[in-house]
Amino acid sequence: MRAAGLPREARLRRAGDFAALRHVSGRFGGRCFSVRYRPNGLDQPRMGLAISKRVSKRAVDRNRIKRLVRESFRRHRLELPPIDLMVMAREQAVHLPGPELLDELQLLWKKLRSVRLEATLKPGYAAGTIVR
Repeated sequence: MRAAGLPREARLRRAGDFAALRHVSGRFGGRCFSVRYRPNGLDQPRMGLAISKRVSKRAVDRNRIKRLVRESFRRHRLELPPIDLMVMAREQAVHLPGPELLDELQLLWKKLRSVRLEATLKPGYAAGTIVR
């Protein structure tokens, strides 16, 4: 029986992927989360997390937020367009219960489904620093 977890192909793992999202990406946010996204040229969405100590000094709080975001993404990833996205938490996320965080994440996924990817990035802007 296959595990119901988040597959390796659905996660951002390389530092270069995170750097590209910081430099060339669309962004929006809600009360507890901020999202950066860009088309990835693959056939599925990939997600990375950036939950800093600024959100909470306690690792248990940061890990709870990460688990909730991963689970929400796992449930909704087949509905999302093929994009790379980085989810960043804000300090308010620590103080809200899980169901409220999941509701906000569901609204963020809904926004991502309706976004026009080709209009979010500057035309002619190369993702890397080397011209080929």
